[in-house]
Amino acid sequence: MEVISNTWHLISAFIVFVFGIFCTLGVTNYFKVAQSRALFLYAWHTLICIGYMFYSLENVADSTLYYIKGEFAPDSFSLGTRAVEYLVYIFRFFELSYLGVFLVFNIFGSIGLLAFYASLNQVVIFNSILLRRVALLIVLLPSVSFWSSAIGKDSLSFLAIGLALWSALALDKRVLLMTTAILIMLFVRPHMAGMLIIAIGMGIYFSEKITVIKKMFIGILIVGIAVVMVPFALKYAGLGQANNINDIEAYIDERQGYNQSGGGGVDIASMSLPMQLFTYLLRPLPYEAQSIPALAASIDNLILLILIIYYFLLRVNNRPVANGYSLIGNRMFMWSYIGMSWFILASTTANLGISVRQKWMFAPILIFLLISYISSRESNKE
Repeated sequence: MEVISNTWHLISAFIVFVFGIFCTLGVTNYFKVAQSRALFLYAWHTLICIGYMFYSLENVADSTLYYIKGEFAPDSFSLGTRAVEYLVYIFRFFELSYLGVFLVFNIFGSIGLLAFYASLNQVVIFNSILLRRVALLIVLLPSVSFWSSAIGKDSLSFLAIGLALWSALALDKRVLLMTTAILIMLFVRPHMAGMLIIAIGMGIYFSEKITVIKKMFIGILIVGIAVVMVPFALKYAGLGQANNINDIEAYIDERQGYNQSGGGGVDIASMSLPMQLFTYLLRPLPYEAQSIPALAASIDNLILLILIIYYFLLRVNNRPVANGYSLIGNRMFMWSYIGMSWFILASTTANLGISVRQKWMFAPILIFLLISYISSRESNKE
């Protein structure tokens, strides 16, 4: 497959790249991030995007299949994979090259990355330089931008999670943005959109800042949306015909049997639930890496493991929150979404190659919670 085959391909790719710059600069004030830092993140994400594009030319990748299928309009529309095929078809209608379409999806991922960084920046901005650099280092982890820079569902789902996280920092003021995040997630991964809705409902119900009347009104609205969306999510996840717990268990057993062979497969069905959760989030570790991509993912996992260990050490020591320091964001929403996502995905995924990219549908929120808690305790030392 050719990256660029004519002059228009080169011009259109440049136009998309410049458009991405304007999009990045356009949201810097909203995300409260300096333009220089935002452009740096866009450049970094674009560099990873181009690297992944060339990687996909030499290796089996979903991005290549999406681009090939996007040459013609799909026979029918449905959420998920088919929706992305339609989106690629629209971009190819304007004769964008493989590079051009990659750069379009790169914009989605870049804005998600900026929202992720902006959220972390809110809790480390007044901390030590070391913690601020740690937050930036996490945003620059290879796996964060690697999957979110490619043609496919991952860039859009990462955008949705970035927007959802930023919205959760002031949920009562950013309802429209949260709605946008849910709709984007619904477009590519309906089951995750359903979990977002349920988590929002729990976050609102347990919020102390919202009056009883508002809780009732918003609760009714959330339930109404859930009644419409959850069946779609269950059908997308393969549970549309489930009538009882036995059907659900059979589905999980079937999912656990997928992709057992090959370098990314693990026998997750024989593991205990804690080991399933650990494997999904934190494997492979460096000693398990057998390739350069696996080594990069293992370094990310090691950093995440260190954060988790440090978080629990602070919990055990029970160091109090610094005077006047408030843990921002709707914590109930965040923990509810993490808990549901982590449990369901870990219980139904047997391939590490899938987990290293799908976990970024909830890992940014988990990282934010870890960093914000560490930040609150570190502030107490000053």
